Amino acid sequence: MPSMPITLLRSFLNERLRQPLPGTEAQLRMAPEYRMKPEDAQIEGKDCLEAAVLALFFPADNHLQLVLTRRRADLTDHAGQVSFPGGRREPEEPLSQTALREAHEEIGVHPSLIELHGRLSPLYIPPTGFCVFPFVGTAAEPLQLTPDRREVAEIMTAPLPTLLDESICKREPWDLNGARVQVPYFDISGCKVWGATAMMLAELVEITREAPDISRLVG
Repeated sequence: MPSMPITLLRSFLNERLRQPLPGTEAQLRMAPEYRMKPEDAQIEGKDCLEAAVLALFFPADNHLQLVLTRRRADLTDHAGQVSFPGGRREPEEPLSQTALREAHEEIGVHPSLIELHGRLSPLYIPPTGFCVFPFVGTAAEPLQLTPDRREVAEIMTAPLPTLLDESICKREPWDLNGARVQVPYFDISGCKVWGATAMMLAELVEITREAPDISRLVG
C-alpha cells in the first residue's frame, strides 16, 4: 500500500500538471546571468535536437525523495554536472517514452514502477542545441537505484523538505565562457545544482509549493 505522502503527491501532480505552468518565468530565477532573456530558454523557433528527462519522486527514509545523477567527469557534454536522468530521443519515440527509457538505463528503474503525471515546461540549452522536455513521475515504493557506470558517476537523492527550503538557493560569481558571471544554484548536500537542471528544478519546486497538503507531504 503506497504511503500517504506519495499518494497525496500523485493526486496533486495529476491535477496540477494539466493546468498552465509557471514556465520561463520560474526557470529564469535559476538561470545564469548570461541566460536571463526569456527567448534564450524557450524552444519556439529553435532548430534543435530533442531530449527528455525524468524528475522522479519516491518514498525513502521517512521523506519523499527526488532522484538526481552526477554525470561522469570524462563525458563530452555536461561532464561532472548534476542532472535528472535523461537523454536524446530516439527516432519515432514518444518523448515520454524517452524519459522512461533513459531512467531505466541510467538508474535501473523499470518503467513499470513509474507513474508519469505530466510534463514541465520544455527548455532550450544553447551550448548543446538540445530542446529538453522534463517529465514528472513517481514510484509508490522505495526503489533500488543502480547507476549505469558508462554515464553516471553517482546517484543522489534530495528530500522534498530540502528542496522546499529557500536557503538552498544561492548565487555566486563563476568564470564561464571567458567571463565573470553570477550563477544561481541549489546547494543540495554540498552539491551545486545549476544550469538547465536548476532551471527545470525551479519550476518543479514552485509547482510543488502550491500543494494544499504541503505540510503532510514534507512530513
